[in-house]
Amino acid sequence: METGNLPLNKRPAWKALKTHYREIRRQHLRELFAIDPERGNYMCAEGAGIFLDYSKNRVISETIRLLVQLAEESGLQSRIEAMFSGKKINVTENRAVLHVALRAPRGSSIIMDGKNVVPQVHEILDKMSDFSIKIRNGSWLGYTGKRIRNIINIGIGGSDLGPAMAYEALKYYSDRNLQFRFVSNIDGTDFAEAVNGLNPTETLFIVSSKTFTTLETMTNAHTARAWLLKGLGGEERSVAKHFVAVSTNKGTVEKFGINPENMFVFWDWVGGRYSLDSAIGLSTMIAIGPENFHSLLDGFYQMDRHFRTAPFERNLPVLMGLLAIWYNNFFRAETMAVLPYEQYLKRFPAYLQQLAMESNGKQVTLDGARVVYQTGPIYWGEIGTNSQHSFYQLIHQGTKLVPCDFIAFNKTLNPIGRHHDILIANVFAQSEALAFGKTSEEVKADGTQKWLVPHKVFKGNRPSNTILADRLTPDTLGKLIALYEHNVFTQAALWNINAFDQWGVELGKELAQRIIPELESIIEPALAHDSSTNSLIRQYRKRKHLQ
Repeated sequence: METGNLPLNKRPAWKALKTHYREIRRQHLRELFAIDPERGNYMCAEGAGIFLDYSKNRVISETIRLLVQLAEESGLQSRIEAMFSGKKINVTENRAVLHVALRAPRGSSIIMDGKNVVPQVHEILDKMSDFSIKIRNGSWLGYTGKRIRNIINIGIGGSDLGPAMAYEALKYYSDRNLQFRFVSNIDGTDFAEAVNGLNPTETLFIVSSKTFTTLETMTNAHTARAWLLKGLGGEERSVAKHFVAVSTNKGTVEKFGINPENMFVFWDWVGGRYSLDSAIGLSTMIAIGPENFHSLLDGFYQMDRHFRTAPFERNLPVLMGLLAIWYNNFFRAETMAVLPYEQYLKRFPAYLQQLAMESNGKQVTLDGARVVYQTGPIYWGEIGTNSQHSFYQLIHQGTKLVPCDFIAFNKTLNPIGRHHDILIANVFAQSEALAFGKTSEEVKADGTQKWLVPHKVFKGNRPSNTILADRLTPDTLGKLIALYEHNVFTQAALWNINAFDQWGVELGKELAQRIIPELESIIEPALAHDSSTNSLIRQYRKRKHLQ
């Protein structure tokens, strides 16, 4: 029963969870498994080909029941339906949130403002496919008649993190005759290194900016334009053969020198961090081909269906979102670690950082009231065994509680000897060690000297999820991304915050626009900042031209 008119911390399930937390917070996972040895066999769920083991969490069946009750009282199902049906749930920007339409199959219907948006999505996907095929088969030629061999994606935020992550994740499926590089940082080094060693006659730039005015992206785009023209003798007509745009601003795109026919549009109901499966994914489609890109979209769609239809107690994104709330709001854990045991997923934690923290780093509810509970845990992580030899020390023996998501695959794309068995053994061993630790008695039994015993004790009782899939394919990647998208949405729905705006990124950018002319001014500018900022500006101006 919904009690959405009540603040979250006043709802019956929340109050019951507070009492429940006090009752079980000191119970150790060793004890929970001793009381219920079979919990590993039923505290798990499967959906869309993804298996989730959540038994090594500090929960019992009653915890899950109460968390599900909290979701029901918070109207989570109605929030889900509102998103999928095109309601304008991004209330601060009066926009629908329809990234789910980007992966809806051809012929399906998602209505917004009385219009089915799916046909226009597939119109752009078809246009992307045609262009990708031309690049991949060599029929698209640069200005001098040479084949395109280098693709550089210029964007920032979701226009960079998504394509860069997906390229690395799906490199196994990519055309190795093509080079892909990504530029996002306004630091000139990023651009310089991206074009280092490349021939302008063989290079295509994809400039991704909805308005085609984003400062960082357009600064890099104009630098790319100058680099190209320098390499092609200043011939302005060459721009049209070496640049395409992902944008909605036809006039500015055309003024830049890009043929409007080579502009790929997307829509204001697609947020940047949810845009990989829109035209923002053009570089991904060129890399892996249209067929694999559509497989990626199908993976998204399968997880979308699971999220929309599965009962909460067996719903993977819902369960993960509820567990995140359990640790964030009751155990006061401030971070979540995402630990993929798959080399190709090396950029996945960075991608999730934007998805989770830009979405849920909010301090007011949908109606503008200040929240009275914590939101937005910090997401971080690194790949597999590399991280075991860096920050796992803190997770195992530090003073902070860090819930972990382990991600692994039953089969490897690159079978080499014993490598994969050893890799997976580490996944299972780490979750086991985090859960159960090693007692002082066990340490002593190893013959450890008395003075050294405290240093070798592992307290355990550190929670984790283990996510297993068959192998990393395009459709599996789509499922994993959608899993976390809907996990983040679940958290936001219960906290009653808007996961789809990002006003917090604007202030610093506005202030930068004031400071840029002060740094570039030939004459000494009159400064009206605080004393620290004024001093820093003067220090920089004094020294920037010194050798």
